[in-house]
Amino acid sequence: MTTKKTGYLLGAVAGIGVMAAAVAGAGIQLPSASGQMQTGGLIRASTVPIFAPPPGAPMSFADIFERVSPAVVSINVTSRASTNAVRQVPGLPGFPFGGSPRGPQGGEDPDGDGEGAPGPGLPRRPTQQSSGSGFFISADGYIVTNNHVIENAETIKVVLKDERELEAEVVGRDESTDLAVLRVKGGRGPFPFVNFEDAAKPRVGDWVITVGNPFGLGGTATAGIISAYGRDIGETFVDYIQIDAPINRGNSGGPTFDVFGRVIGVNTAIFSPSGGSVGIGFAIPAEVADSVTKQLINGGKIQRGYIGATIQNLTPESAEALGLGEQKGAIVADLSPGGPSAKAGLQVGDVVISVNGTAIKSSTELTRQVARVRAGDVLRLDVIREGKRRAIDIRSGVRPSERDLASNDNTPGGAEGRPPGPGVLAKAPVLGMSVGALDDAARTRLNLAPVVRGALVETVDQNSDAGAKGLRRGDVITRVNDRAVATPADLVAAVEAAKKAGRTSVLVGVLRSGRTAFLPIKISG
Repeated sequence: MTTKKTGYLLGAVAGIGVMAAAVAGAGIQLPSASGQMQTGGLIRASTVPIFAPPPGAPMSFADIFERVSPAVVSINVTSRASTNAVRQVPGLPGFPFGGSPRGPQGGEDPDGDGEGAPGPGLPRRPTQQSSGSGFFISADGYIVTNNHVIENAETIKVVLKDERELEAEVVGRDESTDLAVLRVKGGRGPFPFVNFEDAAKPRVGDWVITVGNPFGLGGTATAGIISAYGRDIGETFVDYIQIDAPINRGNSGGPTFDVFGRVIGVNTAIFSPSGGSVGIGFAIPAEVADSVTKQLINGGKIQRGYIGATIQNLTPESAEALGLGEQKGAIVADLSPGGPSAKAGLQVGDVVISVNGTAIKSSTELTRQVARVRAGDVLRLDVIREGKRRAIDIRSGVRPSERDLASNDNTPGGAEGRPPGPGVLAKAPVLGMSVGALDDAARTRLNLAPVVRGALVETVDQNSDAGAKGLRRGDVITRVNDRAVATPADLVAAVEAAKKAGRTSVLVGVLRSGRTAFLPIKISG
């Protein structure tokens, strides 16, 4: 590794030396047509023609910038200071890079504490200033930006390239895709605007240019290439474009352009261990932004399909434990009581492999397929249950807001990890655990509903696979593969059946804090 880095460094130094000689007009001795070195004359480096760039590489981005930059604005937001830390992008150690913290979502919460307006006589939090970017998408003053830039705003002002400062109001916002639409109040139009390009996608490796307001330095252009498509950074409804054009705090909500000046994405996040640009940025694709912003302008609210099921990926280890080979899909971990899935007969442990004929490779794909339908539409889910394939028709509901989903965590109490207490004895050693009966006393102690059935984990051998996977005292084993578990004997019998079938692992349903997760556990553990 050291040698490789040194090679890059020496190459750069050597390149600098040649360039310095050329700039100074140093003489370069060139070979003659016969191959002999010329001795009678020198050719000045300044007279050597400039080599043409490879196809697709522009000589300059100046023309693009001059054409599109009038449509890009800086957004200055005044909001109430919050004690909440800036929320990191899920699944990445980076962070969103707008000015405003991504704290509690939506609602009237002027002090940013997640509890609405302060009560009578209570002091209000001091105001704070933050900034981001945005761009006009119509001549009559509609602006696209990120939701996290303006979500807690009390006042919003946009600064145009000609230095005019105009007030703006929120037309609509969608926290699920982190998009928002503003409209300027007053000001003389028509305003310069740009268009989304959702048909002709640039290729990976094609040039892009971003324009925005990093660190409050409005009207800043940076260039780079598309690094990848379809990046999943933990957000549910967006496959992001990865770009290496430098973007930083304040670029949130700004546009990414192709070399024709068309908007191909909305900058929304960066990966950054250091806090600044390291060449990995993420943009919401134009086709997503175009669809969402049009809906926000027309109705101010986005509605998505919902089936009321908690799901997780069917990993290769889980598929092996179920004897499904290389099957892809999503496992149903929990059902919302009385929800669309529960009414339709979907069951915990079902493996969803397609929706309306479209194959499902992950839980994210399932969520996106469901979200695309309207409330009342019927979804046909192909599932594998007890090794057999069957179809289930589910009538979609309306997906609740992200805040409502986060608050409805099904957590019955905080009893997780409590000691089992006196009178509850470990009765069955299995999978590196000792398990006991989940009786009424244990349900009361763990704050579980009377209908909950399973085997209660008493102790876990930390050297076992169960210990390595994070199982702990107080967990409840509710399923093994396709079998429901109501007693420790059920758990032992299910593991023994898997052994006889030649399985080396089992898929275990673990109930903790009101949520079920499926984990593949090696039988040898």
